Amino acid sequence: MIEGKLALVTGSTSGIGLGIADALAARGANVVLNGFGDAAEIERLRADMEKRHGVKVEFEHADLMKTAEVESLVSRLVARHGAIDILVNNAGIQHVAPVESFPADRWDAVIALNLSAAFHATRCALPGMRERNWGRIINIASVHGLVASVEKAAYIAAKHGIVGLTKTVALETARTGVTCNAICPGWVLTPLVQKQIDARAAAAGISVDEAKVALLSEKQPSQEFVTPQQLGELAVFLCSDAASQVRGVAWAMDGGWTAQ
Repeated sequence: MIEGKLALVTGSTSGIGLGIADALAARGANVVLNGFGDAAEIERLRADMEKRHGVKVEFEHADLMKTAEVESLVSRLVARHGAIDILVNNAGIQHVAPVESFPADRWDAVIALNLSAAFHATRCALPGMRERNWGRIINIASVHGLVASVEKAAYIAAKHGIVGLTKTVALETARTGVTCNAICPGWVLTPLVQKQIDARAAAAGISVDEAKVALLSEKQPSQEFVTPQQLGELAVFLCSDAASQVRGVAWAMDGGWTAQ
């Protein structure tokens, strides 16, 4: 199915991206990790994934907020491997503030990484996919690509944009072997979310477990977190032949959040 394919997963040194990269590697895809973090820890993750799954795992550093670095990343991989078969646009950041006091530089940064980087990576990778008449583009949006919450203007604008970009690319590739879809997770227990829970527990003087329930109860009816592993399995499905006619969808995995 995807054995021997090359998958670039941006923002994959932790959290959702790492879970997706690991799931693809488990099915035989060669994986390119990308992201920030401690160099020794990233090398440990890379070597461990490579050893466990018996595939080639590389790491490529790039500041995806800079268009030239996105272009350079894709061109390096195309030069080395011929084409990128699977592109997972996952890298993202968040900033929380009311619209009237939202810092302009934070707006620019969130849009640059969460939306523009996905556009540029897709733009650069798509010609090779068209040439081979096979490709999978998976954009990691969010439930906030479908619904809004307060004080997250840049993130929600970017994620709504990702859903729109997904639909456009899907239509432009509809008669080819290339598909483009978005995954829209609800609350996922990533290191970033764990920090929010810890801060909430400290501020309210409650236990971490109580803070988890309080967070989930506000939005996610299942009161359970989505896991990176579950998202990875969904990504594997979207890469499969069975999903060849799944095109332009924004697939929510959100514990019922958007069913309300």
